Amino acid sequence: MSTKLFAVAGVSISSKGEMKVRFANDMTRVKVLAKTDSDINLLELPKEMTKPEAVSFLKTTELYQTPSYQAAIDAADTKYNGTNTVKVSGAKVRSSQAQAVAETA
Repeated sequence: MSTKLFAVAGVSISSKGEMKVRFANDMTRVKVLAKTDSDINLLELPKEMTKPEAVSFLKTTELYQTPSYQAAIDAADTKYNGTNTVKVSGAKVRSSQAQAVAETA
């Protein structure tokens, strides 16, 4: 299994108005993003990195100092570097069961 590496990472506002972290192989990605996104801020990475590595790097840059960028980078950090969670729907748990599970965890 190969791991995809990226040379560029940053943030932009999508056409839906959401701030998103973006990854690319080179700076020509700006041309593509400019067609749909705004406020595009991409940085060349010091070396090629995976998405989790790139997000960790972004947390050390000046982009992370801007509150709206910080929120997007934190969300990406949770997505790529956070713990995996399992969503369960339709399960009914009595409070005593939930407390017992919490105490054993």
